[in-house]
Amino acid sequence: MEKFQAFGITLVFFVILFQEGSVTCSSRSSRNEDGSEEWGYVQIRSKAHLFWWLYRSPYRVDNPSKPWPIILWLQGGPGGSGVGFGNFGEIGPLDGNLKPRDFTWLRKADLLFVDNPVGTGYSYVEDSDLYVKTDEEAATDLTTLLAELFNNDVNLQKSPLFIVAESYGGKFAVALALSALKAIQQGTLKVILGGVALGDSWISPEDFVFSWGPLLKDLSRLDDNGLQKANSIAERIKQQLEAGQFADATNSWGDLEDEISTSSNSVDFYNFLQDSDIGSNGLNEMELGLSKEVAIMRYSKYLMSKISTLGSEEDDLEKLLNGVIRKKLKIIPENVTYEVQSWEVFESLVTDFMKPRISEVDELLALGVNVTVYNGQVDLICATKGTEAWLKKLKWEGLESFLEKDRTPIYCGSDKTTKGFFKSHKNLHFYWILGAGHFVPTDEPCVALDMVGAITQSPAILNIQ
Repeated sequence: MEKFQAFGITLVFFVILFQEGSVTCSSRSSRNEDGSEEWGYVQIRSKAHLFWWLYRSPYRVDNPSKPWPIILWLQGGPGGSGVGFGNFGEIGPLDGNLKPRDFTWLRKADLLFVDNPVGTGYSYVEDSDLYVKTDEEAATDLTTLLAELFNNDVNLQKSPLFIVAESYGGKFAVALALSALKAIQQGTLKVILGGVALGDSWISPEDFVFSWGPLLKDLSRLDDNGLQKANSIAERIKQQLEAGQFADATNSWGDLEDEISTSSNSVDFYNFLQDSDIGSNGLNEMELGLSKEVAIMRYSKYLMSKISTLGSEEDDLEKLLNGVIRKKLKIIPENVTYEVQSWEVFESLVTDFMKPRISEVDELLALGVNVTVYNGQVDLICATKGTEAWLKKLKWEGLESFLEKDRTPIYCGSDKTTKGFFKSHKNLHFYWILGAGHFVPTDEPCVALDMVGAITQSPAILNIQ
């Protein structure tokens, strides 16, 4: 295990050392003493503020033919905090115990976390009417943030930007990539777009809800009766989507999750090999009006094991971000309380939640953008079965050739146990990650690190065995 100082942040969470960054009318930022970390707010609209956190890699390799990449990580939810969960829970330099993470993605790239959309995590609005209501609005805000960060920083402009997303973040990612390309073409954004990676991403809700019943029936978590009930609700969702009744489809999606939970005796939506903690208390909370998605997340044993990283329910990620991390950052407004998942953000996107983004993936592929799709084998909420279904709906001219290709097994280091499979044609790439649930980087960190190195074509020379 690397020593603490290898990440340039020795005792930084306990002895706070930082320098004030530049402050303008639209942004404010700070950095740590050695400049390896920088964070701040960008006012992307009047009274709407996005929080970002940039880590510069201590493993950086300067190679003129292969520039050092930067990864923008987008969390799901919608309303899930990338600054908290993606950073401390999955790929950042430190885990929830503030211990160095062996498989941090800093080994392959610089990392940029954003609490997106506004209202998520440390990001905030001064007026509740300013929450975004569509994926496109979120993408516009993110494009504004990127322009603020990149346009006046020549060093950042040299690094190709890879947008890597998880879960609902995949919808934000494809919308952002198209928005960024438009801004680049117009000369309002100085960024090199390296590619987009969609991890267990909610690209086609219809295909996912139709995958749940058959998948769980094959796994013996549903019987014929449960399958019939699940498929019936899925068919209702399809009809609502076709009729443009998107808010109703979101409500029916919640009904389907309830039915799946009941018929399967509470299968965990983030790892179908486990049970969730949803019982009478969880259902009562949902009946009181709590978002079903938030409730499902809260009662997922698999998910909570990732969030409650400090060993007890009291010492969880929210306590960490509202405590020592808040003290480190110093610029979080007093009236902003950090939450891992924002119910307000989720609710504001209720009419966009079930809309597909397959056409956006098609457009990116047609424009020649590298698109990588990766999926954890035991994920249910964004099951591989559903991902394969929406991928086959692409109109991209290279799809037939992609589907005809054979998969290549992937391993990690000297371990020759099959860790997954890979297929690629032109600018479309697909990874099947065995043994992983919804959160691939935490379940299979070695494979995920190798994968992201391949995605970014990182010049890093340090490997983990």
